[in-house]
Amino acid sequence: MSIEYRDAQLRNKESAPLWEALQNYRQKGRTSFHVPGHKNGKAYMGVPGADLLMDVLSVDVTEITGTDDLHQPDGVILEAQRLAADCFGAEESFFLVGGSTAGNLAMILTVCAQPGDLILVQRNVHKSVLNGLMLAGAQAVFLDPEVDAGSGLAIAPSLAAGSAALSAYPKAKGVLLTMPNYYGMGTDLTAWSELCHAAGIPLLVDEAHGAHYGQHPDLPRHALSCGADVVVQSTHKMLAAMTMGAMLHVQGPRLDRALLRQRLAMVQSSSPSYPVMGSLDLARRLIHAQGPSAFTAGLAAVNTFKRGLAQLPRLGLLQPPQPRSPAAASPAGGQDPPPQQAGPAAYTHQDPFKAVIYDRTGALSGFALQRALEERGCVPEMSDEHHVVLLFTLGSTEEDAKHLLQALQHMVEEDLGEQPADSNEEPDQLSPADSSPPVQSPQELQRLDSNEEPDQLSSSAPSPLVQSPQELQRLDSNEEPDQISSADSSPQLKHPATHNVSTWNIFEAQSYSEPVAFHLGTLDPKELTALPPEQCAGEIAGETIIPYPPGIPLLYAGERITPKQAKRLVRLRDLGAKCQGAADPALRTILVRNTSGKQVTS
Repeated sequence: MSIEYRDAQLRNKESAPLWEALQNYRQKGRTSFHVPGHKNGKAYMGVPGADLLMDVLSVDVTEITGTDDLHQPDGVILEAQRLAADCFGAEESFFLVGGSTAGNLAMILTVCAQPGDLILVQRNVHKSVLNGLMLAGAQAVFLDPEVDAGSGLAIAPSLAAGSAALSAYPKAKGVLLTMPNYYGMGTDLTAWSELCHAAGIPLLVDEAHGAHYGQHPDLPRHALSCGADVVVQSTHKMLAAMTMGAMLHVQGPRLDRALLRQRLAMVQSSSPSYPVMGSLDLARRLIHAQGPSAFTAGLAAVNTFKRGLAQLPRLGLLQPPQPRSPAAASPAGGQDPPPQQAGPAAYTHQDPFKAVIYDRTGALSGFALQRALEERGCVPEMSDEHHVVLLFTLGSTEEDAKHLLQALQHMVEEDLGEQPADSNEEPDQLSPADSSPPVQSPQELQRLDSNEEPDQLSSSAPSPLVQSPQELQRLDSNEEPDQISSADSSPQLKHPATHNVSTWNIFEAQSYSEPVAFHLGTLDPKELTALPPEQCAGEIAGETIIPYPPGIPLLYAGERITPKQAKRLVRLRDLGAKCQGAADPALRTILVRNTSGKQVTS
């Protein structure tokens, strides 16, 4: 392909070269003597209910003349990826057919190219990051996330934590952060990029929930504009690609791109989905050609919702804290003013498309609020003990917002909450006495997690077991836990009250951990015992517990289970939370290592 032709394509933002090639294939109607076996959907001819699938299968092709090859592109896929790079501000972009998971795996395997390589990692990361560390055989130094004082939600580590960790571990190969989080909370990453580049290492960003960032003046800056070296985005989450469609963007000289291509070929299918790749091309064209106007209708819809929500005082809306000022103006429309904070805030911006709501009375948990919305035809993105995440996008409409407001209005009018004890209540409809308002101080959150009365709050709490090299070796061996000296236990957690994620191996005196070695080894099932979560405090976890969504582990195999974690497991079980990684997804029991001789009770 000539330089002139390539430049012409880049200037033509309305082109979608890969999708156009698929349309051309379909229109020509050639006879298939190649895979896939459904033969352009003809295998379903006459099958009841298969018409929709047949439409998709008509462009479900493989690497034939004219459709290019994802793993060695030199035609329409290469053109589509170059247009994506132009749209998203990258030097080079790669299509992903395995979601951001594939991108996270590939960038970790690229940066940690040798077993034992060390990388600094934000503590509250998606499980795919941990899987990447396992596949790479890497060592991770975990950075303690700052916590929003109002909501108790973990955001990202402070810059000071990253600087201290880099000073302690100057041989780190890179830093990996997640921004924004699942709730749309985030901060600017420019200072992080400068810190990493001063150390000569890349900044890796899991921006799965920020593919739309930087595309409209009302949206936060994207990580590439802040100087990040490699960024993974789920184009299917906040833009318009098909599920599993994502992109990896690269800029700068700090990443071995030849190795990255090889790693991408390792973790992605050799038979990638052309409908998914075609949808990536179309999703890019949609915002590339229309520009900021592509988001006008979606932003109008979410603003309609927020104005309507302000008329329902029972329901709160998560907002970033503002610096404390002598005279803060009252917001229009009866909305609550953003919380004020004297010191630096844990996060500075909220994705306007993520409306995070909660029941101020505490009568409805986030899980119960989600179910009540679903019963009224509105399906939220996710919920936790307190919050419900309502996800708007460029595809949302005013009608969507009005339907949601109508559902919430009916819920408020019906005064949903705890039912009498002899009713058929669901297990996650907590009574006001047993549940808390979503916005609590860190101290109150700690008290509620511990079930202590306010005047009984202890200043000390057991902490996770530090995974020192000696302890990792012990866990891999058959040594008994009573051989651990008291010096091997870590001090009190830095933020014991507010963490919604594990603080595995992080000291109180510092905001980063010792190196934690990852590998693909497993425990012998004979070394494990299943205990009710009420009985697992003080035990060593034998499995990883991942509330999903958002997919951020609460508990890790090899971690000492604190009383606070055990109580949260009980709460998640009682609320009906969905968890991955657990042998018993309902959390009736938790697998622990055979250490204490406890037996399962009926």
